[in-house]
Amino acid sequence: MLISLIVAMDSERGIGRDNDLMWHLPKDMRFFRETTLGHIVIMGRKNYDSIPLKYRPLDRRENVILSRNKNFKAENCKVYHSLNDAVNSFKNENDKTVFIIGGGQIYKEAIELDLVLEMYITEVHSTYGADTFFPDFEESNWEKTFLFEQKKDEKHESSFSVFKYVKK
Repeated sequence: MLISLIVAMDSERGIGRDNDLMWHLPKDMRFFRETTLGHIVIMGRKNYDSIPLKYRPLDRRENVILSRNKNFKAENCKVYHSLNDAVNSFKNENDKTVFIIGGGQIYKEAIELDLVLEMYITEVHSTYGADTFFPDFEESNWEKTFLFEQKKDEKHESSFSVFKYVKK
């Protein structure tokens, strides 16, 4: 089983504000979609709630939601009450990647539990006044590869760079 993480963060490591995305970057959204399509996505309940209704659950992906609420249900989604339980349910999965897609607490837990073998990190070259942040991690434990960049233009309010990190 391969566990990956995918995130976009601003220059202060911000990933969200008021339970919402802070930017409009179509090429990064396309990268997220193309990277996770056909795979398993694990997200916190607040992250799930922040996805516009018309896009929930994320199509052509197995959606897994983490919630402490034992009564929480979401149509066409699996619900677990701990990250370990969710990840363990896919321990025999060899064809699909398990992607941790947020939010902040889920990222923090996945990194602290040392579950993640690769990370796709979009570095947005602006600051957005976030209230939720991507946790620090020991970069020396990772091999960092540049994937692509997008300059600010009429469709992208900020420039950004995308990197892949692979656990050494």
